[in-house]
Amino acid sequence: MDQKKSVSLFAEISNYSMDSTSTQAETLQKLFFNYLKNKKLRNTTERTAICSTICRIKNPFTLEMIWQELEDSKFHVSRASVYNTMELLLDANIVVRHQFTSTIVQYELKCISEQYIHAVCTHCGTVRMIKNEKLNNMFSDYKIPKFTLEHFLLHFYGICSKCKYRIKQEQTQINKKTKQ
Repeated sequence: MDQKKSVSLFAEISNYSMDSTSTQAETLQKLFFNYLKNKKLRNTTERTAICSTICRIKNPFTLEMIWQELEDSKFHVSRASVYNTMELLLDANIVVRHQFTSTIVQYELKCISEQYIHAVCTHCGTVRMIKNEKLNNMFSDYKIPKFTLEHFLLHFYGICSKCKYRIKQEQTQINKKTKQ
């Protein structure tokens, strides 16, 4: 990967939004760079591109989604690089891992996951993000004896309205068939 592509990717991130999100992306990238430096690891263009891509995403994502996003932008990187970089981002406390369902592992920027409650549909796996300052403040101020809280995640599990409607329609069809 040449330096021009890396620079253009950073420019794209910087111009993405001039609000606090842009500043937040830059801050996260600096944190990652410092983490790599402290661990005596190289800051490769692949790691930079992966981190930049992740910083743009506001919702939970899979590693496959990151790889596909990079491929779509003509930045070719191996899946192994994506997986290995994600492990570094997890260790640096920039990203958190979610396993909302038994089959899919998703990731999210820690700074975003701390602001939202996740409502997870147990039927289709859809994750809805709900911002609730009152609940977040209540839990962040909660003191646990002999324990230092670093961060918390709150997940609600249930059935989304689409699945509930589909289940009701299926039940109606079954009832019609049994009456005949």
